[in-house]
Amino acid sequence: MKKTKVVCSIGPSSSSTEVLREMILKGMDVARFDLGRLANSFCHDVIQKIHELEKELHKTIGIMFDNRGPEVRVGTISNGKVFLKAKSEIILTNESVVGTEEKITVLYPNLLKDIKVGDILLFNSGKVKVKIKEKNTVTLKGMVEEEGLIYSHETVHIPKLSNSLDYLNERNKEDILFAIQENIDFLALSFVRNKNDVLEVTDLLIENNNDYIQLITKIENEYCLDDLDQIIELSDGIMIARGDLGVELPIEKLPGIQKKVIAKVHQANKIGLVSTEMLASMEEEKRPTRAEVSDVYNAVMDLADAVSLGSETSVGTYPVEAVFTMTNIITQAEEEMDYERILKEIRSTENQDVPSSIAHAVVDICNHIDIKAIIAATNSGYTAKKISRYRPCCPVIATSPNKDTVRSLTLHYGVIPVLSKTYKTTDEIIEHCGSIAKEMLTLEKKDHFIITGGFPASLQNTNFMRIEEVI
Repeated sequence: MKKTKVVCSIGPSSSSTEVLREMILKGMDVARFDLGRLANSFCHDVIQKIHELEKELHKTIGIMFDNRGPEVRVGTISNGKVFLKAKSEIILTNESVVGTEEKITVLYPNLLKDIKVGDILLFNSGKVKVKIKEKNTVTLKGMVEEEGLIYSHETVHIPKLSNSLDYLNERNKEDILFAIQENIDFLALSFVRNKNDVLEVTDLLIENNNDYIQLITKIENEYCLDDLDQIIELSDGIMIARGDLGVELPIEKLPGIQKKVIAKVHQANKIGLVSTEMLASMEEEKRPTRAEVSDVYNAVMDLADAVSLGSETSVGTYPVEAVFTMTNIITQAEEEMDYERILKEIRSTENQDVPSSIAHAVVDICNHIDIKAIIAATNSGYTAKKISRYRPCCPVIATSPNKDTVRSLTLHYGVIPVLSKTYKTTDEIIEHCGSIAKEMLTLEKKDHFIITGGFPASLQNTNFMRIEEVI
């Protein structure tokens, strides 16, 4: 049973009930919806299908939205795409025009204010490069330095641009209000520049009496890296969005940045995700490349909580096979992890309090005794999150009477969240948790599992553990 979570982008290839069911059965833990590409009605309808499948399959699937952020995009282009030849000139404007090889719209209100002569604009994930040669009161003139196709509504990257747009423009407010309306679990914040962008979103959630949605900040530009520690502190998790980041920065820097960010996020006891092109070839092929397999494997070894599939599952030909392949790679990597070394390294950076000490003891016992599962009784999710950080070698079944808590744990490494009743005594915890373990896992006579949690519930801290044997 894998412990690293799989996030799947949803789109036309994965919107049917049949495909969604198979993706869940093959290992999907969180369904992700890009509001910059999908209609609200599409998202709502697919979410309803997922909730029905949760009841059918007795699983909890997290729901994540990506907002648009203060993005810069191409306007509409004739026939949806145009080829720009090297050394050709092109006019860039804010005006709404149908784009051709001679003139295109760049949807950025401060285009003429913020862009300078000499600046570079990157299209098609950095494949097409245009350098600004002239600037007047209504347009920019650029020279195509690297040729290629550009597409309608694609993201435009402008390295070193200090984007002067408000983070919460009208479209982003609409995205977040829609997320609240749909009662989603995670909001992935796109094109964040600094901690103030995260604070703006937090304030909007508070204004709307929502203290439940968890914020996953996407690291997509150099400004984000400059303010990384503050962003981690204010976020519930961090997603290393390597596609946009790899356009903004030299691509050879990505592996080092990934390792650095995941390490910082893990030390802060926040959720760490890695995304973009993890199994990109499976958009059109049934088998991944060997390099892609190594990429997923290394993300698991870096201690990411989750890895993400994008176009592989949203528009790809083989969404179910992509999830199955991702699950198999994760499972193999987790079999080869040095859990004792990981625990020792994490312990050296952890607080020396009672809950941390109990969590450490629980995971340490799992490393030395053949423990089949940890059952963590938790109201807030704190117990399960603390154990998850220590990277146990067996699954953590987190029982909680709080539905929001159960859904919030769908991204945490190794945690299988289960809705339970409220326990009144420790004996009740032990009896009921034992029943859940036997029901969810294939346990045999003499198998051992650990029950841990906090009692009474008002204590809000882990304060006991007990080793049980199947009789």
